[in-house]
Amino acid sequence: MKNKINVDPKAKALIFDCDGTLVDSMPLHMKAWEEAVIDSGLPFDYDFFFSRKGIPSRQIMSEYCSQNSFDVDVEKVIDEKNNIYRSGLNSVGPLEPVVAIALKYKDILPMAVVSGERKINVHDSLTNIGIIDLFSIIITSDDPFKPKPAPDKFLEAARLLNIKPEFCQVFEDGDSGIEAAIKANMIITDVRPYLENN
Repeated sequence: MKNKINVDPKAKALIFDCDGTLVDSMPLHMKAWEEAVIDSGLPFDYDFFFSRKGIPSRQIMSEYCSQNSFDVDVEKVIDEKNNIYRSGLNSVGPLEPVVAIALKYKDILPMAVVSGERKINVHDSLTNIGIIDLFSIIITSDDPFKPKPAPDKFLEAARLLNIKPEFCQVFEDGDSGIEAAIKANMIITDVRPYLENN
């Protein structure tokens, strides 16, 4: 593990992505995608799906089919992907360097989670690693806001936390999330360098 992650002195609220940031769930998500896509009769492109982390499943699958002229029942693939993911949730653990920040700032700074995943999966993932109670706000793909890389979800989190965007620090592992946080004019921490040897 590299240097410890720091909270910016200007930060008055902390906003976390879930998958790949707080929760070590990306391997399970990728396994679920692979099984569901192959079961549907399509080839699986690991790089395509991994590069779209943080984006809602329906958008990912629709884009995959559109780019490759695939004809498949998108909803059926997504349902199977979610079932496979949920069946493996007990194997998912915390990403300690980031979770340590959330634990340290409990009752010190208000905190939110902003995810491109479904609410049920986010809630179950955070519950599974014992940190769901740290967050007063959880925004997911089930909420009516444009997905990352649009800034809408981050801006809504700031509004609900009652903190101006420029004083919110975002912790992210996905390019789309980092782009969204930039557009929202927030303080950004890319957690990937801190998790490389985690």
